[in-house]
Amino acid sequence: MMKNTKAIIFDAYGTLFDVNSAAEKCKDKIGDKWEGFANYWRTTQLEYTWLRSLMKRHKDFWQITEDSLDKSINVFKIDNSMRDELLNLYKILSPFKEVPEVLKSLKNKNYKLAILSNGTPSLLNELVRSNNLNDLFDDIFSIEEVGVYKPDSKVYDLPIKKYNINKNEVTFLSANTWDVSGGGNYGYNSIWVNRNNNIFDNLDYKPRNEINNLKQLLDIV
Repeated sequence: MMKNTKAIIFDAYGTLFDVNSAAEKCKDKIGDKWEGFANYWRTTQLEYTWLRSLMKRHKDFWQITEDSLDKSINVFKIDNSMRDELLNLYKILSPFKEVPEVLKSLKNKNYKLAILSNGTPSLLNELVRSNNLNDLFDDIFSIEEVGVYKPDSKVYDLPIKKYNINKNEVTFLSANTWDVSGGGNYGYNSIWVNRNNNIFDNLDYKPRNEINNLKQLLDIV
């Protein structure tokens, strides 16, 4: 049990919202390669966030989403006429099915609940609103406030400064191992949401807990 938790902070993409759901909704048009395409798009998108942070050439997450999609469309030889449809679907990704119920339960326990994400404020607000989750979050923190992507420590500073709490009073959840390590090395109690039975990265951090869906969080906090 994490008795000293005051705020529960969630990553958005892959943790609360299914990043493959845009491509999956187009799988009839894309065909069997839809899953490989979706994974490639996501991986390229993340690589661009890290590379731009290192080069100090910031572009917002929506521009990076477009740039990485354009490369993925070329690599997988997908008809460019699908570009707008895929981008529009990315704005309204589906949450994983347990998400609304878990957030309501946590809200009733009076924790501060927030999102901490690479997404732009408008993207994140649209995601939350389109899935009727807006009443459940106290805050939506975007890296745009600091102009650099996760896992830079300036990003993990955002909730600490806003809530005026200690790092170890945050329980942080992400499906991305590098993000779990980023938050954990910063000082959060980081929990890995391992939905797909993956192997954790070697980045100087061992998650406080490992769960395979967010319902299991209710037994921890």
